[in-house]
Amino acid sequence: MFKKSIILFIVVFLFLDTYSLGFPAKDVQIITDRQYFGVVRKCFQEAQSSIKIMMFEASYYEKYLNSSSNLLIRELIAAKKRGVDVKVILERREEKERATSRNMKTGSLMAKAGVEVMYDPLDITTHTKLLIIDDRISIVGSTNWTYNALEKNHEVSVLISSPEVANNLRDYFQDVWKTCSEGK
Repeated sequence: MFKKSIILFIVVFLFLDTYSLGFPAKDVQIITDRQYFGVVRKCFQEAQSSIKIMMFEASYYEKYLNSSSNLLIRELIAAKKRGVDVKVILERREEKERATSRNMKTGSLMAKAGVEVMYDPLDITTHTKLLIIDDRISIVGSTNWTYNALEKNHEVSVLISSPEVANNLRDYFQDVWKTCSEGK
């Protein structure tokens, strides 16, 4: 009887518990340091239907128009202009700390260009750095869109080509989106 119970447990575990086993992926790429900019920019340029982003800090630098973060932000706007559905969730806190002021400025710039931008609730920190492109590519890692993160820091992210992973992360994104508000 004990043997049959163990076998039944293993069968149920192996065939029904998808979350424990993970999701299928066509490709997984490690993105380190300066590689991030080129990989993400290419993904944005090739996006056909949607881009969803959750970011702790995204900075647009008026004095440094060709900075890496500015170029990524402009790629998002270009994607929106060519018909890609672009949605962004940014961190916001009640106090006027650096990430909040930068995010409000960057979010306003993107919103004026038609990008849908929302801010997390004041009592929750969105420390996520997540990109979902065309519901098939996910990029998750440590990289904020700041000068230091993109040009100076050691950062690591992972690109996962998997509709299953992207769809699960999209569901998470949509759940968080429902809790957010516009930054007016």
